Amino acid sequence: MKPTSLEEAVELTKKFTSRPSNEELLKLYGLYKQATEGDNNEERPGGFDFKAAAKHNSWLNFKGKSKEEAEAMYIALVEQLANTHI
Repeated sequence: MKPTSLEEAVELTKKFTSRPSNEELLKLYGLYKQATEGDNNEERPGGFDFKAAAKHNSWLNFKGKSKEEAEAMYIALVEQLANTHI
């Protein structure tokens, strides 16, 4: 199945039978946030919340990309991951 929208790509990730790597999951998260909310202007999580910090940094990696560009990248990544996780 080839997703044609962000919503279809999100639905396809729910059909994955194996878990993508943490790196892949963070990239999906960052692209999704960029596609749906735009640039990350939130304050960096403090303390020892490493998971929140990693997610924050992943989203920051896509700063400056348009929502459309991030959505296209998200869809392409989901399509690539579907080959190995479905």
